[in-house]
Order: sequence, then structure tokens, then C-alpha cells
Amino acid sequence: MASSFNSGMRGGRGRKLKSEINVVPYIDVMLCLLIIFMVMPSSNNPSSIDLPHAEKSTRPPDAYIQVTIKPNGALSIGVAGKNADAPETVPNRDALVGKLRSLHEDNPDYPVLIAGDKESKYDDVIQLISEAKKMGIARVALATK
Repeated sequence: MASSFNSGMRGGRGRKLKSEINVVPYIDVMLCLLIIFMVMPSSNNPSSIDLPHAEKSTRPPDAYIQVTIKPNGALSIGVAGKNADAPETVPNRDALVGKLRSLHEDNPDYPVLIAGDKESKYDDVIQLISEAKKMGIARVALATK
């Protein structure tokens, strides 16, 4: 009996082992994952973005210094509110900073409101805020709709 067992193992008639990988279960899993990932984003609408809203202050200031930045780079500054003057157009940033300094010295309790057009450069607005803070102006705000 031992001889018949050995002859089967050596290469006579015996079972052949398959050396293939069955990929059908992997394909099924991948298709399920594909369907899940295709369905999930449709529940979230990526085109709708929840932007923060600017709350109106309870009591807006009566008078303030307004700086306006236009998309073409034009700058203007003036006092708005009770004793409103027509805003003065300034040629460059240095002239604007000088005018802001003199208006702040004349009216130290006035806040500064920066109105930057949505097409104006973000860097220009941030640098104006930085310059106002360096001058010691405590209340600097951005105009919103």
C-alpha cells in the first residue's frame, strides 16, 4: 500500500494544483466600491458653498475714514458720515498712507473702513490693513454687502 501512495505523489496519476488567482471576487468588490464612490458625491452638491455672513453691527459708527480700492488700482480716501467730505483720489499707496495718517491724527477716534472691490487685489487690501494697524488705528473694518 505504501508503494501505491508513493507512486501517486511522484508523478503518476494525481491531482494537479491550479496556480491561478481567482480575480472574480476582487472585481466584484471593486465594482461595489465604484458604485459607492459614484453615489456619495451626488448627495453633496459641490457647487453650493456656505460662505460666512457679515453681521451688521448693532450701532454703526456715525463717522469714519473710508478708503476705497478700485479694480484698476485707483485709490481714494475721505471722511464719511456726519461731516462727510468728498473722497479724495490719491495717486499711489504712499500718498494714501500719508493722507490716512493725517486724517487719523485729526480724528483719532474714527474707525477706518476699507472698501475693496471684489476684483481688486487681495494683497492690496491686506497691506492697507497692516499699514493702518502699524499707525495705531485700533478699529479697522472691511466693507461688505
